Amino acid sequence: MKYRLVLASGSPRRKELLAGLGYEFEVRLLNGIDESHPEGLSGEEIAKHISRGKAEAYKTTIAEDELVITADTIVYLEGKVLGKPKDETEARGMLRDLSGKKHQVITGVTLLTKEKMHTFASVSDVTFANLSDEEISYYVDKYKPTDKAGAYGIQEWIGFIGVERIEGSYFNVMGLPVQRLYTELKKF
Repeated sequence: MKYRLVLASGSPRRKELLAGLGYEFEVRLLNGIDESHPEGLSGEEIAKHISRGKAEAYKTTIAEDELVITADTIVYLEGKVLGKPKDETEARGMLRDLSGKKHQVITGVTLLTKEKMHTFASVSDVTFANLSDEEISYYVDKYKPTDKAGAYGIQEWIGFIGVERIEGSYFNVMGLPVQRLYTELKKF
């Protein structure tokens, strides 16, 4: 690797996943990055747009030998983005919406150096079993998923009992499609 890697994310899951690839990297965070998106974009376009926007914020702060990795993961159900819930009530509602249905988890990733920028997206289809109100309440009360898109972490209890099927990358559902990232870094 001819670049020093910078992970532009405060996510402990992304940090763990990138470390699993065996790369050395530093975590660098900028505050106040706009994560909005224009209306009318598809799920994949939304994730890519936000990831690119995060990368743009780092453009003037990186050194010649640095490669910044930004990512944004969304949960996309029936044409609607389920972001991070504002509270436990909203988290319960999101999980009720996901119960018994298939949704997409989409991660947009951007690789940025001084010379170039490359953005890609990874899409995983996740099918949830029917969840009871008791199961939803247990999960929300115990795991406090208000820091997670769609109000769930697949690596937690709800993933063990609720996820019937995944088509695509499991690690993408956790927040970083590491196999695809590895491939893209080799090409970059």
